[in-house]
Amino acid sequence: MKAVYLDYNGSSPPDPRVAEAMIAVLRDGIENASSVHRFGRLQNARVDVARQQVAALVGGRPATTIFTAGATEANNLALQGIALGAEPKRHRILISAVEHASVSETAKALHNRRIVQCEVIPVTPSGCVDVHALHTMIGFDVILVSVTAANSETGALNPIRKIAEIAHRAGALLHCDATQFAGRLPFDMMRESADLIALSGHKMCGPAGVGALIGNRPSLRRLKPMVFGGGHERGLRSGSLNVAGIVGLGAAAAIATEERRAESTRVSKLRDRLTSTIKSRVRGAIELGSMASRLPNTASIRFEGADGKAVATNMDPVAVSVGSACNSGSIEPSSVLLAMGLSRTAAFESIRFSLGRFTTENDIDVAVKRTAEAVQYVRSMAAEDT
Repeated sequence: MKAVYLDYNGSSPPDPRVAEAMIAVLRDGIENASSVHRFGRLQNARVDVARQQVAALVGGRPATTIFTAGATEANNLALQGIALGAEPKRHRILISAVEHASVSETAKALHNRRIVQCEVIPVTPSGCVDVHALHTMIGFDVILVSVTAANSETGALNPIRKIAEIAHRAGALLHCDATQFAGRLPFDMMRESADLIALSGHKMCGPAGVGALIGNRPSLRRLKPMVFGGGHERGLRSGSLNVAGIVGLGAAAAIATEERRAESTRVSKLRDRLTSTIKSRVRGAIELGSMASRLPNTASIRFEGADGKAVATNMDPVAVSVGSACNSGSIEPSSVLLAMGLSRTAAFESIRFSLGRFTTENDIDVAVKRTAEAVQYVRSMAAEDT
């Protein structure tokens, strides 16, 4: 049986058009875009094109687009860079309760090192930031608010413009991890009033190991670098550029900019077909998070009485994701689902389905069949153990 990949939020398969763009760079074999000779100028011109493509994806400016090794580094640069340059009177950072670990762990490290004080903004049962809570927490001592545009696990979308208004009213910057959002739905950082945007290539059918931090000029002037060396990327990220990866990121961004509207319409129909059919065939299947405001490709489903990891393991050849993770030798349920108010049991019984560019109707049919079979098998095994 053909493998069915439904874990696009984890990492997406590369688009052949992206691979072709990267191969053209790799064939030249000389990739130092900082060199002044003809080879360096050629590579630098390719980087310039990619910078324009990536900036256009989120409504940013090429001149304020900083290439990184991925969204994890971009998020680290945003939080650490702002914290290290903070004035003494602004000593707090606010992050949402459902941030990616590259945000939450960075904020925790800054807090533990007493560089800034980190506080967590709660979310509603739908998984969106509690705007009322943010109102009560914000103050003129806050230097940065960090909120994801779209949660990777439930697909819940946050009201970025409203959050930006609250942050800016207090004189704080807004950092937004747009990794899951940017390649799937239109995003304009100027219209949304976001100051710093992070994204990654492998979440939009581009290469892994490359991403970007896109900012406005005032926010970039307040950043302190984490990596020192030759002063590349406006002095904020030293190191010879990964030209092939950057070109691939640019190609992926250009494709997403052109095709994401049509793709989101097609994929959302497949997602709805998946969820409605599963719920009609599998008793105790409950969708989690916001149904009204979420990514078009994402569905988080709880299967009552069936451990999510066991279900996912028995769904082969269908690849899905579970929220639980190994932490210090023990299995812990999804922190996102717990923050939404779910019990540990409910969180352990949840699975994320995330579709994408190459998902077909046949993939959905196979996924529904294998899901139903796996849930039935896991429940039967659990019944025998009781």
